Amino acid sequence: MLTGLDPEQRTAVTAPAGPVCILAGAGTGKTRAITHRIAYRTISGEISPRHVLAVTFTARAAAEMRARLTSLGAGGVQARTFHAAALRQVRYFAPRLLEGRQMPELMESKARMVGLAAARVGVRADRTAARDLASEIEWAKSSLVEPGEYVVAAAKALREPPYEPARVSEIFAAYESLKRRQGVIDFEDMLRAAVWGIEEHSDVADQIRAQYRHFVVDEYQDVNPLQQRLLEAWLGGRDDLTVVGDASQTIYSFTGATSAYLIDFPRQRRDAVVVRLVRDYRSTPQVVGLANAVISQARGTEARLRLALVGQRPSGPEPELKIFPDEHGEALAVARRCKELLAAGTPASEIAVLFRTNAQSETYEEALADAGVPYVVRGAERFFERAEVRQAMIALRAAVRSTPGETPLVEAVVEALAARGWSRSQPPPGGAAREQWEALAALVALAEEHAASPELLPIGDAGRVQRDVSLAAFNDELARRAEQQHAPTMAGVTLASLHSAKGLEWDAVFLVGLADGTLPTTYAKTAEQLEEERRLLYVGVTRARQVLWLSYGQSRASGGRTRRPCRFLPQLTRDGSVRASETRVTEPGRKPDRRRPQVASCRICGATLLAGADRKLGRCPTCPSDLDEELHERLQRWRASTAAELKVPAYVVFTDATLVAVAERRPSDPAQLLAIAGIGPRKLGQYGDAVFALVAGASPDDLASKNFEN
Repeated sequence: MLTGLDPEQRTAVTAPAGPVCILAGAGTGKTRAITHRIAYRTISGEISPRHVLAVTFTARAAAEMRARLTSLGAGGVQARTFHAAALRQVRYFAPRLLEGRQMPELMESKARMVGLAAARVGVRADRTAARDLASEIEWAKSSLVEPGEYVVAAAKALREPPYEPARVSEIFAAYESLKRRQGVIDFEDMLRAAVWGIEEHSDVADQIRAQYRHFVVDEYQDVNPLQQRLLEAWLGGRDDLTVVGDASQTIYSFTGATSAYLIDFPRQRRDAVVVRLVRDYRSTPQVVGLANAVISQARGTEARLRLALVGQRPSGPEPELKIFPDEHGEALAVARRCKELLAAGTPASEIAVLFRTNAQSETYEEALADAGVPYVVRGAERFFERAEVRQAMIALRAAVRSTPGETPLVEAVVEALAARGWSRSQPPPGGAAREQWEALAALVALAEEHAASPELLPIGDAGRVQRDVSLAAFNDELARRAEQQHAPTMAGVTLASLHSAKGLEWDAVFLVGLADGTLPTTYAKTAEQLEEERRLLYVGVTRARQVLWLSYGQSRASGGRTRRPCRFLPQLTRDGSVRASETRVTEPGRKPDRRRPQVASCRICGATLLAGADRKLGRCPTCPSDLDEELHERLQRWRASTAAELKVPAYVVFTDATLVAVAERRPSDPAQLLAIAGIGPRKLGQYGDAVFALVAGASPDDLASKNFEN
């Protein structure tokens, strides 16, 4: 059980019975530590596997834990989610608790019942509003808030409900009443029933506590008050409890989850053993360094338990930050790089593109489809399969008949969507409604892109004509995209939101759309909300094992408003990579250099170039070189003879990077030579004629006797 464990993992595994808190950073082997702890205690005879209850937050994590325990010789341990464990107990004790009455049916979803409850109190709630109301009721019940307490609790928690809090309270009460009448319960009722069965029935409590004597809780930073209440009921004042979590991965506060129980664990249990796992076995030191840099600036309660990870893997490539003129260019570059990784042997299933909101997926679905790269969307529907997008496309097709032909495309799209209740000026409250709003906003952005870049199309012998930017033509474009993106795929590059990527990892990760307003989202207004956005970026960074790409478009669409990069990103190093282990230091008494770097774009992929050497070459260091080796050799010989004649070092004439840039770009006139960073009018006057002659094929020997000094 102890073979292959690092010192911190060994401490966690061998800790004595009692409260144990394992603070485990991303990739530090937390599942290994807790499964080995359970197996070590069972095989040593300290505990029986049938007396252990290990609680996780997903069925996948529970299944993985059971498989590992079985392989370690500790089969028989119950590893379940909170809901699965509660359901098992409630069903078992139902005859006793209900005195012969039939157990209520468990609802899979609240939305339909919430919609009926809203109608009962005079509120018309469509499917989206019902989903948001259901989420709000779920938050309240998970936070142990009753209908009559909702208004005050929502105000304290800074909730943004889809309706006035007083109306939500009425709907909440009507929902509870309607459930009772129909004899059904929801998932929170099931957890509450398990708590009630233990707290109010001593015989049930005795039987459960005799069965389960040792508890393990994974992802403890995600526990909500109702789940904690159930855990305390299971324990019954006992203290054989092992919890594992990472406060820096607290990203579900909006659902009622709180890291407070993890943070307060050592204070609440004075004799607790606290172990910190910081050796990262997942990611390269370069990725680990960036993760540390992102989270090192965190503030607030969770920051008290942040961990400085130490990478254990061999060195890898530095994370790259790419800046593009707009999101379309960003997506094209991501698709191109994915294709390169696939060609180099990286399986598609080991590549992920992660973004802040599901509405961002469409741009990447389109780019990957165009590049012939298979993909799968995780945790959400494909963009054109979303109900609101399908309905909007129907409305846009219908609007062709009623919209005057001279109406500008974007205006026509906005008017058609406004007729369906969409407002460009104000996103609605509520998570589902806001996500729907963002999806329709993405359609407007597509219209802006379509109208702003009407490329010239060939029309046979008659020449070329501008692309049609009418509403009808835009509908054809949407239909083309939808058809292309609906092609079935078995395995492919994962497209996922940062929230749905939690708990997963890939060899190569693309974190895209890293611009203020997207990450952090504009809806994050308080300090606590902004810190949760920072933790989202941290979670995204720590998903990568080897290759990490970070990027954003300077505008949403071509010609749009310029955006700032994500405020949580660290400074770039001189070579343009993100080397998080370094920080910029200002000399005492000297003001920091706030000059913005000169903006130049890669002539191959379009990314913004910030490093001087890259600007000189006119391309990213990872983009393919088109060096004319024979010209490069002649340039080197000419530079050597010129430097000798002038009695100066060779780099004074031209640096090595400048010679490479000339040999790649082969300038034939002054404007092209001046476009190479570092060449100004003076060097143009000194050496321009010689460079042009060499590019044209002249021999350095023919130029050796010429003095180029003005």
